Amino acid sequence: MNQLWIATLVSSLICFLLKYLGYRTPESLLNRPVIQRANSLIPIALLSSLVAVQALTIKEQVVIDHRLAGLFVAAIALRLKANFPLMMILAAASSAVVYNL
Repeated sequence: MNQLWIATLVSSLICFLLKYLGYRTPESLLNRPVIQRANSLIPIALLSSLVAVQALTIKEQVVIDHRLAGLFVAAIALRLKANFPLMMILAAASSAVVYNL
C-alpha cells in the first residue's frame, strides 16, 4: 500500500469521524448564535475562494487575464440585478473581447 492510499484512508476516516461527531453534538451547542452565524458564512467563504482560484490561477501561478474581466462584468451585472443567463452571456462576451484584444 503506497502513501496515496494511506492518505486517502486516513482522510476518509477523519471525514467519517467529523460527520459522526456532527450527529452526536448536542442541539443546545448548535443553536448558539455564534455557531449559527459561522455556519451561515461557511458556504459564502467556500464559494468565494473557489471563484478566486478558478479566475486568478493557472496551475500554481496567480495570473491576471481575460477571466478577471469576465468576473468583473458578472459582478456588475449581478449588482444591477440581471438574471443569471444574461449575466453569464455578458461575462463570457466581455471575457472573449478582452481575450481577443
